[in-house]
Amino acid sequence: MEEATAPLVVKPSNIKELAESPDLRFIPSNYVHNSCYSNSSATNDIDDSDSIPIVDFSLLTSHDSHQRSTAIHHLAKACQDWGFFMVVNHGIPENLMKSVIDCTYEFFNLPEEEKHKFTGKHVLDPIRYGTSFNTCKENVFFWRDFLKVFVHPHFHSPTKPQPYRDIMLEYSEKLREVARKLLGGISESLGLEESYLDKDLDLESGLQIFVGNYYPPCPQPELTMGLPPHSDHGLLTLLIHNQVGGLQVQHQGKWINVNSLPNSLLVNTGDHLEIFSNGKYKSIVHRAVVNNKVTRISVVVAHGPSLDTIVRPASPLMEKENSPSAYYIPMKYKDYLEMQQSNQLNAKSCLERVKIPRN
Repeated sequence: MEEATAPLVVKPSNIKELAESPDLRFIPSNYVHNSCYSNSSATNDIDDSDSIPIVDFSLLTSHDSHQRSTAIHHLAKACQDWGFFMVVNHGIPENLMKSVIDCTYEFFNLPEEEKHKFTGKHVLDPIRYGTSFNTCKENVFFWRDFLKVFVHPHFHSPTKPQPYRDIMLEYSEKLREVARKLLGGISESLGLEESYLDKDLDLESGLQIFVGNYYPPCPQPELTMGLPPHSDHGLLTLLIHNQVGGLQVQHQGKWINVNSLPNSLLVNTGDHLEIFSNGKYKSIVHRAVVNNKVTRISVVVAHGPSLDTIVRPASPLMEKENSPSAYYIPMKYKDYLEMQQSNQLNAKSCLERVKIPRN
């Protein structure tokens, strides 16, 4: 493996421009993550897994009670054992999913002056284009550009590329239906009414964030990361990508390379599902790695409570389990979101701040 010969430091504007530099052979030193040396060499700690749980959405929405209970059982096991699963037979047209990926790619290929119109200043700006994760707080940056758009309860969209608005709107609406059905099944899997979680966390006004990620080829992918190990805020995050690998999830102390089925949705549980379930369902730690051959595009859509909802463990769960103690401090979702997005990503450090120590 070649090592960088000069301690080059580059102030990040966007990773696409850096990656396309004609003479780029070594990455700038402020993109080198020391932890990546051990991650790349410890191949015994990275697995390719065929055992990622699969949830058949058509069974979850079936009128057959046995099929539905089977799907809810699979959901419960996936949430408790993994915090991650693939959803198949979800009903979202394959051509719509492809259009979402294609338009996202077109956005990142816009001239820089067009993209920089959407450079955000605050984590709650409804449209925000940027690079890395939080360049104001980071000393070492990530090999990633992003577009974050709030699409519910109020819909926003970039003006270019021209079809993006309609495609983003249709996809977000269909995905929100899938997420609410999944959360209804999760609510039942916890022994609650199907509608309990929906009503308790005000999902009718729930925050839905569309995030496009651009990970270009990197000359030294073993030295950097697309995103570090982290958990997501919110309840569920649903992901699609351009069939280029890069997502890894942590399971039983190992990193698992995610190899998704065609036309499936990849779903991971978020911090607020862990809080709501009082720790029964844990949010999952995951990361994005990069490669030296091809650009990876992923689109993740995060689904959370309404911004003004104070999220706390569901009281019926504590009554059912004879455990009157809540293990998490109640906090308004907006405050948690600002806390997480305004700091550096570091595993589940944000969630740790709201945990109440158990005796």
